[in-house]
Amino acid sequence: MSQQPLLHYSRQGQGQPLVILHGLFGSGSNWGSHAKWLAERYDVILPDLRNHGRSFHAPDMAYPTMAGDVLRLLDALELESVLLLGHSMGGKTAMTLALQAPQRVRALVVADIAPIPYRRGNGHRPLIAAMRQLDLSQVRSRTDASNALADAIPSPSVRQFLLTNLQRGAAGYYWRIPLDILADQLEAIEDFPDFPGTFTQPTLFLYGEASDYVTADAQDAIRRYFPNARLHGIAGAGHWLHAEQPQAFVSALGDFLDRLTA
Repeated sequence: MSQQPLLHYSRQGQGQPLVILHGLFGSGSNWGSHAKWLAERYDVILPDLRNHGRSFHAPDMAYPTMAGDVLRLLDALELESVLLLGHSMGGKTAMTLALQAPQRVRALVVADIAPIPYRRGNGHRPLIAAMRQLDLSQVRSRTDASNALADAIPSPSVRQFLLTNLQRGAAGYYWRIPLDILADQLEAIEDFPDFPGTFTQPTLFLYGEASDYVTADAQDAIRRYFPNARLHGIAGAGHWLHAEQPQAFVSALGDFLDRLTA
């Protein structure tokens, strides 16, 4: 069998390596503004996870597989141990990597997700359906696409985020993410593997106080897998806490990272 290609990534800054993993429908570039601040002190690496951004397309999105993609990138970059941050789907990938290969993760930060299955396909499937139903032959601009999606996706901010995946080529606009694969793999994306062990290195769970992803039951699972975890709520933030309250997010992240070198 031929090996999968490496994940596409961008890199900036100097210092300890800090790998940031994005969420569903996203890409490493979502974290560009945070990376500029972090690059003053860290070697910031922003991969595009499989089926996202500029990375390869493949039918399996189970978390052990996606964590394996990240591990192969770390090997290629000759990084023995990294600081690892992940949001949502990227947070589950980060948790999986930490539990599978704890010696490769010096510290872990997880943003608004927990090590439990979520059955929220009804929230994601309509987004994928709307994107698939968009008649790209009639799209002349991103504004056209946004207007055409408005009935199915009323939130302008959600449309703007999804439309970061709309690219223009010689033959017109196209989706750079494989919508058929994402639709097929939603259950895997919502799931979380069962692990026998724990991750005992420093761990921070950041969550939006207006989000419903990190519930009391979720916190029980966090304590089981990550017994040394600290939990910190971000006021006035939902699931997209790093975008909704960037200063509070960066402050909490910075405090945690500073303690590692204190």
